[in-house]
Amino acid sequence: MADQWTCPYCNRPCTIGGNDVRTMSGYNSISQEYGYYISTVTVIVCPNPDCRQHAIPLRIQKTNEQGRLYGKTLYSWNLMPESEAKPFPAYIPKALLEDYREACLTKKLSPKASATLSRRCLQGMIRDFWSIKKNKLVDAINDLQHKVDTTTWDAIDSVRKVGNIGAHLEKDVNLMIEVDPEEASLLIWLIETLLTDWYINRYEKEKRMKQLVEVAEQKTNQKKEIPRATSGENQ
Repeated sequence: MADQWTCPYCNRPCTIGGNDVRTMSGYNSISQEYGYYISTVTVIVCPNPDCRQHAIPLRIQKTNEQGRLYGKTLYSWNLMPESEAKPFPAYIPKALLEDYREACLTKKLSPKASATLSRRCLQGMIRDFWSIKKNKLVDAINDLQHKVDTTTWDAIDSVRKVGNIGAHLEKDVNLMIEVDPEEASLLIWLIETLLTDWYINRYEKEKRMKQLVEVAEQKTNQKKEIPRATSGENQ
């Protein structure tokens, strides 16, 4: 049976099945108290001939004595690649991509750390892309307010607020405000969206503009190379 899948290496949507997928499952009884589990390792080979990388997810699910699954997945890990970070072009500043990848890598282990890294990545993007050099992120975001649409600005400010939870202690150290993995995922999604909307779209726009200029120059040169008809030939 074929399934739709997006490769975490080349980010290309693919249809996988047959030799592209191998699954290995193990059935275990941990103890009478904890019951029965099935661990499943899946090896997926990207069918894109320019990629052919291996993705290996592992999941552990609750089961019963007869090996029938029930309930949701208890744990899941990406053995390869280690994080869910999407591939981005090398023309995006390296420091921004490193913060983004680390935010993805720490999302499950420490959502607060992931949120802090997303906040740091956001600050770097505003400084690099928009040339807003304010030391405080709140001041930089305020300067950005009239440069982007309202919905985007509100979402950007939310990254600052949630990231502050991980970056700064409350006055009462016993007051703990948690960030869960789903919330950290939302921040990562916004970072991915801004990397695409700002850097990739600008790059593609500039590339198309240059192509148009080159086409116009080629046509002008071709026109110059056409021999002019003599007055006698025109009669």
